[in-house]
Amino acid sequence: MTMKTAGRAATSVFLLATSGAFASEMSFTGTARTDAGEVLYVETHGVSGTCEDGVFAPQEHRVGYQRQEQDSAFATKKLDYTGSVIRPSVDFRQPEFDESLSIEYSGQDTLVINWQMPEGESRTFDVPYSNNVVVDAGFDNFVRRNWQAVLNGDSVEFRFLGPTRGEHYAFVLEAADSSKVTADHVVQIRPTGMILRFLVDPIILGYDSRGVLTDYYGLTNIRKNKDMNFTAHIQYSVVNWPDCELTP
Repeated sequence: MTMKTAGRAATSVFLLATSGAFASEMSFTGTARTDAGEVLYVETHGVSGTCEDGVFAPQEHRVGYQRQEQDSAFATKKLDYTGSVIRPSVDFRQPEFDESLSIEYSGQDTLVINWQMPEGESRTFDVPYSNNVVVDAGFDNFVRRNWQAVLNGDSVEFRFLGPTRGEHYAFVLEAADSSKVTADHVVQIRPTGMILRFLVDPIILGYDSRGVLTDYYGLTNIRKNKDMNFTAHIQYSVVNWPDCELTP
């Protein structure tokens, strides 16, 4: 390490210490099953971030998707939350179908989607967005950001990005009753537009009392074939907790 590098590291440590923030990590796994209980794949999640004022703030999130009989991942995802905890940049790759999807931010109010489709075609979308737009796994942080509303049973409106359509749509986060998910708190995110409500099923989410996601039931980003993705019940288990709370 050079003197300049050492100086930068020392400065970073000092700034974190004086701001009440320090580095922390979280890891967890998810097992995706069909309605019949058949295991489809296992997700391995590693999240690095900081504890700020006693609450975990994710910065980088890596996901590996692996079948039980295989030693290596068949798909990967990387999310970067440094710009926003509800609008991460995304790099998703599914080599089996020659598919990739990236979401980046070219300006203050525009995101860019690059989708390499299974058929070999590619599409690019420039999508304007506002502060209430949620992207990909940012929904999890959105739920925790609105944790008091979840506890109170209130509804929260937002917009959710449909990356392969190049548009975001009106959704609502609300309490739910479901035979699919059993958890301390069960909520759903569903579209509010009349047409989309007939085309897109709600995503059912389970959270425990500490604010960690325990269940996801709905459409996944993993392909069943080139024409459709799996719908699955994913149950999560924490391997390593961060050194602070997940909710305010």
